[in-house]
Amino acid sequence: MAPLKLHVPFCLLCCLAVVHPFNWQDPPPFDFRLSALFHKLQAVMSAANSGHSKIPKGNGSYPVGCTDLMFGYANESIFLRLYYPAEDQYRFDTVWIPYKEYFWGLSKFLGTSSFVGDILGFFYGSVKIPASWNSPLRTGEKYPLIVFSHGLGAFRTVYSAIGMDLASYGFIVAAVEHRDASASATYYFDDQAAAKAENRAWIYLKRIKPEESERGRKEQVRQRAKECSQALSAILDIEHGTPKENILGSGFDMKQLKGAINRNKVAVIGHSFGGATVIQSLSEDQRFKCGVALDPWMYPVSEELPSRVTQPLFFVNSARFQSPNDVKKMKKFYQPGRERKMITLKGSVHQTFVDFTFLSGKIIGERLQLRGEIDSSVAIGLSNKASLAFLQKHLGLHKDFDQWDSLVEGNNENLIPGSPYDGVTQPPALQHSPDSHTQN
Repeated sequence: MAPLKLHVPFCLLCCLAVVHPFNWQDPPPFDFRLSALFHKLQAVMSAANSGHSKIPKGNGSYPVGCTDLMFGYANESIFLRLYYPAEDQYRFDTVWIPYKEYFWGLSKFLGTSSFVGDILGFFYGSVKIPASWNSPLRTGEKYPLIVFSHGLGAFRTVYSAIGMDLASYGFIVAAVEHRDASASATYYFDDQAAAKAENRAWIYLKRIKPEESERGRKEQVRQRAKECSQALSAILDIEHGTPKENILGSGFDMKQLKGAINRNKVAVIGHSFGGATVIQSLSEDQRFKCGVALDPWMYPVSEELPSRVTQPLFFVNSARFQSPNDVKKMKKFYQPGRERKMITLKGSVHQTFVDFTFLSGKIIGERLQLRGEIDSSVAIGLSNKASLAFLQKHLGLHKDFDQWDSLVEGNNENLIPGSPYDGVTQPPALQHSPDSHTQN
């Protein structure tokens, strides 16, 4: 295994686009020719001694288990990672990013060769998260359910800090892997024979030309919402006792889910493109009782949706991603008789919500905008606790999450009620210009 201090530079230099999205037609934020890559590596090596943060475990009282589920064949199949309250947690053995093709997808997203993906796979292919793989589900309760939608260039596994934390507070979290070609990589099996032989068919992120962007992104967000609803239907079928085959053949017994989910307490959460998916999903599926949009990318959100989303909606924004026009678009959802909340995490960046923020030291992370001035654990903690308070109120949970009701109102030294533009005359500097169709 390579020295620990090498992990951070390679992750930051090669994985930035996963959490700092840009259009395929834009120049990437760095020159990724191999010579430049290693010059960058050499330049930041001295800063790598600032430390190495790991993906944190959940803060709640429940041990957390994890498994992957795939239902059906071809690219219409349903694919998700499940985080759930477990009977015990005597091991932390869940692989964070399980196959080399995901690293190839990240390198493809960056416009580099698969060689960079091989490097990433070498350094990060064995990273594990603090969840027990296929651990038995904790019995004796009916759990509320969250369907989670990832951002552009991400995939089902890279929001594990959020998924594990929510599961540790007594939720089942289904992190969908989208098949709309917005994931940097995903896979399916053509048929039973392919599944048995583990012959995966891979889908990589699709380039969308600028002139096709508006139509293409709106088509994608509609497909994403459909996939969230399909994932919800599949899980609720299992909860009802309808047999389904997990074609991945994992050691998790899906029969444990029968009677274990409260089908009337279902929410949808997502980040960036996943935040747009939250809004689209709420407009199409009333089974989602409320939604939390984490720093949503508002470009794919259609103008007619404010009148169609009747469920409670909570915007949790970073400090420098949203433009005034994006905030204006969010506030169109503030209609009479509808519950809307918005807070901003001071000192945070768009990438604060993604696991990569925990794999960077402070110096490098801030320099490359994987981390903000606020500690990433503090930021995710505030976001999750505010989300829990919002979910308790609107799912009718009998928990103690109301202790964090003040966070939903933005009452904390690290929070801003509303947007960064509320009550100020000089807007904050943006990380980039999310008004443009080139920002994802």
